[in-house]
Amino acid sequence: MSTTASSTSPSGATAPGRSRGKAPAGERLADWADGRLGIYSLAKNNVRKIFPDHWSFMLGEVALYSFVIIILTGVYLTLFFHPSMNEVEYHGSYVPMQGQLMSEAYKSTLDISFDVRGGLLIRQIHHWAALIFLAAMFVHMMRVFFTGAFRKPREVNWLFGFLLFVLGMFTGFTGYSLPDDLLSGTGVRFTQGAILATPVIGTYLSMFLFGGEFPGHDFVARFYSIHILLLPGIMIGLVTAHLILVWTQKHTQFAGAGKTNKNVVGMPFMPVYVAKAGGFFFLVFGVIAVIAAVAQINPIWAIGPYRPDQVSTGAQPDWYMGFAEGLVRYFPGWEVNFWGHTLVLGVFIPLVIFGLVLVAIAAYPFIEAWVTGDKREHHILDRPRNAPTRTAFGVSWITLYMVTLVGGGNDLIATHFHLSINAVTWFVRIFFFAGPVLAFIVTRRICLGLQRRDKEKVLHGRETGTIKRLPHGEFIEIHEPLSQDQLHTLTAHEQYKPLELGPAVDENGVERKVKGSEKLRAKLSKAYFGEESQIAKPTVEEYKEITSGHGHH
Repeated sequence: MSTTASSTSPSGATAPGRSRGKAPAGERLADWADGRLGIYSLAKNNVRKIFPDHWSFMLGEVALYSFVIIILTGVYLTLFFHPSMNEVEYHGSYVPMQGQLMSEAYKSTLDISFDVRGGLLIRQIHHWAALIFLAAMFVHMMRVFFTGAFRKPREVNWLFGFLLFVLGMFTGFTGYSLPDDLLSGTGVRFTQGAILATPVIGTYLSMFLFGGEFPGHDFVARFYSIHILLLPGIMIGLVTAHLILVWTQKHTQFAGAGKTNKNVVGMPFMPVYVAKAGGFFFLVFGVIAVIAAVAQINPIWAIGPYRPDQVSTGAQPDWYMGFAEGLVRYFPGWEVNFWGHTLVLGVFIPLVIFGLVLVAIAAYPFIEAWVTGDKREHHILDRPRNAPTRTAFGVSWITLYMVTLVGGGNDLIATHFHLSINAVTWFVRIFFFAGPVLAFIVTRRICLGLQRRDKEKVLHGRETGTIKRLPHGEFIEIHEPLSQDQLHTLTAHEQYKPLELGPAVDENGVERKVKGSEKLRAKLSKAYFGEESQIAKPTVEEYKEITSGHGHH
């Protein structure tokens, strides 16, 4: 007697013609994984997730892909690098160094550069990817800042991004210190001096980090562990948390027709976004590889191994550490002696300023939320011109960074442009204070001017450049009315009203005590959103009056 084979479908129904045991291997594996991991339901709920499409969003992707490239090339380099300060004699392929005494770290870096197949290219890709990673992080954070993407519910994600940038700075520093060449050794010596300038605990920190008096015999091995294990591990965790929050929270989007705080207009994650992201990753990888192949960076063989009794002239850190070094270079060499101890204020105060600036950047989302009193969720981005005070603060910070970067390279700027190094130093000292103030004033005025132009465009339309003569002889320019999408973009932004202190006397006639924090908040709110800090949007009545023919051409 014959029997009919059957199999059970995922829904529980029985499908004739195929036994359970004869199901394709791929299907059985998928069923097994879904029963234990819930992959099918997870994918079903997320593969169609919508992401908005705007060119500025690629900045974060550049940072992410650069970080992946750093990890991949770093793993390759660890196979050949020896993090040891034991002194050896060089007998490798680079003839000018034959017979030179150097550390194993320096020798292994030379070997990677000249004896490992593709080693020099991988070294340069690793270094260039690190520079591009931090540059992309910097620009990405500025995009988030200028558009207000840090507002609720993304304050925590702002902190994650900020920590990634700071940790990236120190990961880069520990990385370019590993070859133990004269340039990196000079930078490590600078860092050790900055640590010693810290009152009370500076000596202990230096001894702990270097394992004794500088340079000691362990700092390369210690920096190596920090560089490949501690900091990357924390950064991978932060990147993961950052992406999870981006995924679970609705993605921000610029204002436009049909876009609200309750929806996202864009492309689905699968297959459109994945295909674009994959292609963009290989594009970033290719560009970095081309840059690394044609632009030499950190040629340690031309500098030589580190010697504590030598200092490399023209020694400069990578750009992201120039801010900290510039603060120290231009600050006066103040010292205070008391109780037999010396406080090197010329180094300690710049380090405090460096820390305070970083804290202010990290805390800004919470400061603005306190000033506005706004506890709502925001998923629509601001145009920078519509938040003049915030935009002015951002440009002031960039100006401060650039001025101190000039201070960090004052010797090279002086020699290359035939200037006095004292003149460059005094320029930095003056514009450290004047530059951000001027940048703030100019930026806010530009933003207000752009707001006025937007208002005119809404009320009168776009200038076409076409001149028409009226019957009575008057010449006018023809204006083209804006589309509904354009009108929505120019008028979708919110305008806050300054917070008021309220009556000084309550309903019972009792004088109310006003706290100092309330007064400060009211003053800051007025500075942010007062009449001189924003241009009122055109009202519906104004628009109807103009477009009805009264004065509209």
